[in-house]
Amino acid sequence: MRHKIKTNRFGRFSSYRKATLNSLVRALILSESIKTTHDKAKACASIVEHLITLAKRQTLTARRQANKTLCDHRLVKRLFTETASLFKDKNSGYTRVLKLGFRRGDGAQMAILELTEKSVKPKKQKHSAVSLPHPAHPEEKPHAHKVEEKPKAPEKKEPSKKFFGGLRGFFKKERDSL
Repeated sequence: MRHKIKTNRFGRFSSYRKATLNSLVRALILSESIKTTHDKAKACASIVEHLITLAKRQTLTARRQANKTLCDHRLVKRLFTETASLFKDKNSGYTRVLKLGFRRGDGAQMAILELTEKSVKPKKQKHSAVSLPHPAHPEEKPHAHKVEEKPKAPEKKEPSKKFFGGLRGFFKKERDSL
């Protein structure tokens, strides 16, 4: 009997299960939101909660323990600098699991696993293609760049080999070896 054993095995060997969860954790730290099955999201959420709690400690031992799961020094650095700073005032509740719907292929319950706090990335400003006149010289008008397009005739390329041409040589060699 399996009393008090809460590990979801996902129908995999223990090493495959651990690799699957570790890759989900890495993806969540990189993108801050992932789409996966509900069961995998629940299992991954507990690992991420533990890692963020480790990252808030800011000790060498905590970094080494996080590196066991993440297996990447750059991700550990990102976890300890960016992600841990987002949750410095919280004690728990770093992730949320939002149910989506059922997957069409096999009917599995899908979910979005995301961090509750997200880092704010500055948006790039788009530059207009037309230059505006300088305020000191109002008489100047913006210049529109004119690009002359020449119609090109489509080039016809002959195939270098016919489809069966390469296979004939293969079968000929096989036949000669007998």
